[in-house]
Amino acid sequence: MKFNLFCCRRIVFIVFSALILQLCLVFPTFSGPAAKLPQYGLSLYGELKYPADFTHFDYVNPQAPKGGTLRRAAIGTFDTFNDFILKGVSAAGTGLIYDSLMAKSEDEPFSQYGLIAEKVKVAEDKASVIFYLNPKARFHDGRKITADDVVFTFNLLISEGQPMYKRYYSEVTGVKALSKEQVEFTFKDGSNGELPLIVGEMVVLPRHFWQDKKFAHADLTVPLGSGPYRVKSFKPGKSITYERVPDYWAADLPVNRGRNNFDTLTFDYYRDATVALEAFKAGEYDFRLENVSKNWATLYKGPQFRDGRIIKKEIPHAIPQGMQGFVFNTRRELFRDRRVREALIYAFDFEWSNKNLFYGQYKRTESYFSNSELAAVGPPSPAEIAILKPFADQLPAEVFKDSYHLPTTDGRGNNRQNLRRAAALLKSAGWVIKQKKLVDKNGRPFHMEILLTAPAFERIVLPYRKNLARLGIITDVRVVDTAQYLNRVRKFDFDMVVWNFAQSLSPGNEQRYYWTSEVADIPGSRNLAGIKDPVVDALVEKVIHAQDRKTLVDCTRALDRVLQWGFYVMPHWHINTFRIAYWNKFAQPDILPKYGLGLMTWWAKK
Repeated sequence: MKFNLFCCRRIVFIVFSALILQLCLVFPTFSGPAAKLPQYGLSLYGELKYPADFTHFDYVNPQAPKGGTLRRAAIGTFDTFNDFILKGVSAAGTGLIYDSLMAKSEDEPFSQYGLIAEKVKVAEDKASVIFYLNPKARFHDGRKITADDVVFTFNLLISEGQPMYKRYYSEVTGVKALSKEQVEFTFKDGSNGELPLIVGEMVVLPRHFWQDKKFAHADLTVPLGSGPYRVKSFKPGKSITYERVPDYWAADLPVNRGRNNFDTLTFDYYRDATVALEAFKAGEYDFRLENVSKNWATLYKGPQFRDGRIIKKEIPHAIPQGMQGFVFNTRRELFRDRRVREALIYAFDFEWSNKNLFYGQYKRTESYFSNSELAAVGPPSPAEIAILKPFADQLPAEVFKDSYHLPTTDGRGNNRQNLRRAAALLKSAGWVIKQKKLVDKNGRPFHMEILLTAPAFERIVLPYRKNLARLGIITDVRVVDTAQYLNRVRKFDFDMVVWNFAQSLSPGNEQRYYWTSEVADIPGSRNLAGIKDPVVDALVEKVIHAQDRKTLVDCTRALDRVLQWGFYVMPHWHINTFRIAYWNKFAQPDILPKYGLGLMTWWAKK
């Protein structure tokens, strides 16, 4: 999988189609007669869908007209355009500024085609890869993109970028410019077939722009890029507008034809999501992706919807849902006991919430790889047991019996049976009730805080808090602004927090940054739960170095089981559609991508 950067950053989410599920996972393979020759693309799942002479992706309109403006909303604020460092809150849309070595297809599970690098060659032993840069590739100031820029970018990200880069690229042992247009990455060995594609996702930064600046300093220095858009204007913390680069060097490449059709893109910032929705209905911006079920069911109404000025629709997708939930911070003494975490899961009544708060729109999430073949469902297979057996003395016995099934209720709001089970678990962990409060052996009360940044979550948390109170638990619910929320999450300064661990059907290096001991204490890592389990560490490595598709599936399911039974997250819910609304001033292609919304393939109506 390709790593989802912090602060709601570009997160690339890809999945499998039913046909591709039948293919075997191999090392990156390339369309053409011989992998030892430079090729036009990379695929982790067999043959590339598009031939070498393809002119455009199927899910675009190659004749889409250019022009017009797309206005969107963002919540909170921003104080930097630097999306690659831990400091600050990056402005929405900064990914539009940059090009990467290769470009991803949104109708294949994990395939890349030429962008900055027009060709690529993976060594026969899979221990290195050479990218051949397109001689036409240019930064916005007209300077040529060279192999030195690629080397500079890699070293800069490793030394001054987010801590995750150093670990995400940990198996890259070297990078060197072979010429102005050829750059080679060498790997620890050839066992990680995903590495060429991981490197292919890397954006390229201009050395001549950054070499005399403080890269790690979060500020509003407008960066120099090479992508389809550049910053046109901004009001700090309030709005940012991007303009399409008229002489964009890659506009006519097959990966871009029919895309990036708007002349300008604007993001207006709102402090409150409710105000933002009302602004949309008043025509202050054009497009909205809704993630609050109550809003979708009750607030997308009015004359502008009835007369067709605003289009409301649901678009099915095949994107794996990963895991969203309330994350327990096991660095806190309160949550170190597995039984305590399980008890708090029993206290949440999803069926009541889905009926009364979500309008029946959601499915409960039980797997860290939900909505995919990678999810552990039912008893483990013989192959999974063989993977887990060496760790049997370190695992709960339940891991070998069945996948974890969340407690359920009848949805009427009477959660008494589950609360009794929760109370028993807490008692077994040493907690007792005294004067209607849950206390430990030293008489200290069970007092925790749930940290939120979206006020909409309060309506979900408050009924949960009532159930926790019946167990004698004192729960504070705190809603903070985006900047404070991110700062506290980065420092692991929370008890429970809402987070989403996005996944794809090609899990790989990013799993280290989600679950492993080596990153548990690194500020800004995605291991929010603070997991330090040698079994998880070992299983993550097995996932990363799986040699074929079947092994990858088995290893991922084994990892899923261990995470499930670790009770590190109180799972939330998911839906398999995009819920979108937009003012009727746009058109879109007839064919939609399987693994994305494809918004940048839309165009303004004339």
